[in-house]
Amino acid sequence: MAIKTTVITGATSGIGKETALSLVRQGHSLYLLVRNTHKGEELKAQLINETGNKDVHVIKCDLADLQTVRDAAAELSGRLFAINTLINNAGGIFAERALSKDGFELTFTVNHLGHFLLTNLLMPLLQKGQARIINVSSEAHKRGTPQFDDLQCEQSYNAWKAYGMNKLFNIYFTQSLASKFANKGILAFSLHPGVVNTHFWDDFRGLGKLMTTLIRPFMISAQQGAATTVFLATAPRLDKYNGAYFKKKKIAKTSAIATDTAARDKLWAISEKLCPLTP
Repeated sequence: MAIKTTVITGATSGIGKETALSLVRQGHSLYLLVRNTHKGEELKAQLINETGNKDVHVIKCDLADLQTVRDAAAELSGRLFAINTLINNAGGIFAERALSKDGFELTFTVNHLGHFLLTNLLMPLLQKGQARIINVSSEAHKRGTPQFDDLQCEQSYNAWKAYGMNKLFNIYFTQSLASKFANKGILAFSLHPGVVNTHFWDDFRGLGKLMTTLIRPFMISAQQGAATTVFLATAPRLDKYNGAYFKKKKIAKTSAIATDTAARDKLWAISEKLCPLTP
């Protein structure tokens, strides 16, 4: 079996870490795109120690700093001939409004814009690898609406509304990739991992902290949360599901607004304007 070259963001904890472990066990050549390279190197050592697969690599990539995204894409382009799987796993929800290094609202940058730039910069390698692009979304998208007149949440900020909107954007992005690049051999999928018991929720205080504390006993493990991502990265014959949204390793329904083609196209145009794909 040919070695699969896989690139993943957000792998140093939670479902990303469990996804990385599963894929390394299955013999993938894995490139960890991480904000904190010290944690990345620790994870690399752990993965090699637990699996014996030494084909694990760490590259600096902070989605809240788009120059590091460009640098990571350039490094991968210099080191690889092709990429078979890109897993856009990193994400975040932030209790207070904050800005990225580039001056964009942080939820928008980390959950959508950074991955938009990364994926497009890697597209030549992805096309050579007839790749699958996997975007980790959430059922929270069903509470999201595309606020194109206030993408940066300058008029008002609510953490859950911002998160829901950007998880909706993950689905729009997936559908756009499937539409634009299917004839180049690209498959794109989005997914809901489940409500997972990780440090993802640690930024909340007050009522939000209370609510997460109450539901924590009902959350699934990070390993369970990684199952659908691993399935989409490894299962054969998924071509007919290109662009689809998955939950528990099966096709799932999105919100009605997630099928809005005009909104999907508008998001792509805005994203391309905010972070040009050419110098």
